[in-house]
Amino acid sequence: MGVTLSENAARHVSNFLSKRGKGVGIRLGVKTSGCSGMAYKLEFVDQTEDEDLVFESHGVKVVIDPKSLSYLEGTELDFVKDGLNEGFRFNNPNVKDQCGCGESFNV
Repeated sequence: MGVTLSENAARHVSNFLSKRGKGVGIRLGVKTSGCSGMAYKLEFVDQTEDEDLVFESHGVKVVIDPKSLSYLEGTELDFVKDGLNEGFRFNNPNVKDQCGCGESFNV
């Protein structure tokens, strides 16, 4: 199953990597944080590590460390615009609860 990007998210990442002039894709992960226990990490990847799991979605590589995959399995990363706000949205089927501000979650 892995992790996927929506077409909007893939287009946004591709455009950013082109402007940046380097990078092989985007890294998704989780870290212990926030009032609900876990928070998402998102960064651009210049080089993959041997232990990384790599998925491809709409021509963009999605890189995940093995420890984060159990929390992210089946997640779709979307890029949405809502009025003047825009950003990534994690559609994660594993989330059981999240904090009121939406910054952290638990599974």
